[in-house]
Amino acid sequence: MNKKAIIIGLILALALGGGLYYRSHHDEKEHAGHTEAGHRAEKAGGHEEGKEHKEGEEGHEEHGEAGSVKMTAAVQKENGVVVAAAKKQRLAGSVSATGKVEANADRIAHVSPRISGKIVAVRASLGDSVAAGQALATLDSVELGEALNRYRQSKTKLALAQSNMDRIKGLVEKKIAARKDILQAETDFKTAQAELHTDEERLSLYGVSSSDLAGDNHKRLLLPVRSPIGGIITEKHAIVGELSDPSKSLYTVADLSSVWVLVDINEKDLAKVHKGQGAIVTVGAFPDMKLKGRITYIADLVDEATRTVKARVEVANPGRKLKPEMFATVELALAADAPPVVAVPEDALQDLDGKKVVFVAEQEAEFAARQVQAGRTAGGMVEIVSGLEEGERYATKGAFILKSELKKGEVVDEHGHGK
Repeated sequence: MNKKAIIIGLILALALGGGLYYRSHHDEKEHAGHTEAGHRAEKAGGHEEGKEHKEGEEGHEEHGEAGSVKMTAAVQKENGVVVAAAKKQRLAGSVSATGKVEANADRIAHVSPRISGKIVAVRASLGDSVAAGQALATLDSVELGEALNRYRQSKTKLALAQSNMDRIKGLVEKKIAARKDILQAETDFKTAQAELHTDEERLSLYGVSSSDLAGDNHKRLLLPVRSPIGGIITEKHAIVGELSDPSKSLYTVADLSSVWVLVDINEKDLAKVHKGQGAIVTVGAFPDMKLKGRITYIADLVDEATRTVKARVEVANPGRKLKPEMFATVELALAADAPPVVAVPEDALQDLDGKKVVFVAEQEAEFAARQVQAGRTAGGMVEIVSGLEEGERYATKGAFILKSELKKGEVVDEHGHGK
């Protein structure tokens, strides 16, 4: 009985062990199959990803296009669009410096009277534009009255001397008077003539013109205070009723048709700067306005604190847009000794969605906005580091019009009404 039970137990054990072995072996094969399939999928996915990456790299090597715009030749001409081939040229370098606008000290006049007097009239005010020789104020002067009386006396004395000389000449011709009398009369006449001339010169020095003296001899003459130059009144101290003398300036007149810009040149740039060198001046109030000037003075001392040297740039000021005390930026042009580079006019380079682009003529009536990398700027030209090759045709003028047309087309597309 025990032997039979043992045999039955062995048979059950063998059956159970065979079932476990089959399941375990099946699971391992299934796991291996899944693993191999996963490797194949990963390999395929990696291949696709590499392909996409390669395609992306190839696409990156192409020029970055930011859209295109079509425009017929007739419309191009109407809008001033000009196409030309990109060329290489030498760009001059530049030294940039900051400074401040000041009035041209060689064109400033402090106006004061030549003699003392009381101000009786003020004929010009602060900010007025005046001409050279224009009367700015009028004074009543005791000293002028005394000089005028001497002038009138000399004038009368001269008239008497001339009458006496003419009378004696007549007597000499009739042999009634001696010839020595005519010599004395002529001497007296020339003396009176010299005295009158001296009095006239004195009045002229005071500011009295010959036309003022030609009027009524008994009229009280007032002293005009005239501007020696034409310009703008920048200071006014003349007040009616106050006493004035040559030591007191009544007006300051500045000719602002030309101004100075005082700039600080870094010590390291001194070798590149010289007197007579050209400069371009810009101010924050008018960023698009570029005025040409030249260096007229370079200081001989270096500022110990800033390690800079003062230089003076004289610049024409049309329309008096440059005001004294304005801050200015000065670009000093250097010699063009660098290798030639592809360069385009500043107007040909446009900002489009934060990128610098030029409009390349792909066809006669189609322009592509191509992104470029800009370099240095000099003389109105901008270096193109990359994005445009020599010989490629692009819009040198009218780029802003093309940009406007491109933006207009984008707005239309957003509303689902493409052209």
